[in-house]
Formats: sequence, C-alpha cells, structure tokens
Amino acid sequence: MTENRYFVKPGIMENELIPVSFSKIMQSKSYTAIVLGDEHKRFAIYTEPQVGRILQGFLTEEKRQRPMTHELFFSILENLQAKVLQVVIHELEGTVFLARLFIEQQINDKRHIIEIDARPSDAITFALITSSPVFCRKEIFDKAIAYQD
Repeated sequence: MTENRYFVKPGIMENELIPVSFSKIMQSKSYTAIVLGDEHKRFAIYTEPQVGRILQGFLTEEKRQRPMTHELFFSILENLQAKVLQVVIHELEGTVFLARLFIEQQINDKRHIIEIDARPSDAITFALITSSPVFCRKEIFDKAIAYQD
C-alpha cells in the first residue's frame, strides 16, 4: 500500500486533486442529478433516470433477487483480490464529466494500479459501494457550475 492518502497518476500533482463527497441524489422522469462537492462548492453530474434508481436502491439497501451490474463488478474484483482505490473526475467536455476508476491489485510483492475510463455515475456508484474516495481535478472543479439548493 502507498503512504499517500490517494494514488496520483504521473504528471498530476497531489494539489491538483480535490476530495469531493457525495451530497445527494435527485431524480426526475428524464434525468438523475448526482450532487458532489466539498465544504466550499457543490456541483451536479446529470445522468439517465435508471442510474439514479440503481444508486437509490444501493443507498436504501434494497434487496434484489439477482445481482445488478455494479454488484457483479464488485464480486469480480473481490474474486480477483482487487479493490477500487479511488475515482477521479478528470475532464469536463461541454456539460459532460469524464471519470477514471483506479483499481488496485496486489500480486505477490507487486502492486498493480489499473486505470479504467468510466462514466462518472458508474464510478461514483462503485466508490459508494466500496467506500472509496472520490476526487476531482482542481481545474475541473473550478469549471463546474456551482449547484444551489
């Protein structure tokens, strides 16, 4: 395990990543808003309504007969003795956020970090399921439109 609080990809300085936390989820018939932020600013990531239903089901510990995709992925990671290390929201293209999911696997004495492109909504769901930290690049955090209640 690294001594750092989080993994920093080569070329990105630690001070470029801002820890953000899940604030709330809002749902309508046409979209879901996942609100994230820190004590100074919150912003919303918009996604499809079914993503919100999945996330709400997880948050309310809803019982299902069969595993959902997120649960399947988590089970695969467990069986590979890997874990979600962190999520980084790394880019904003127009109004679309892009995220990376960092997976850690220890094989013998070697630590492997795998970086996977992911939809922020999926990555945030994995972070919530695994209690993993979520970060946002400072540049993207600054660009994001502030969410107001």
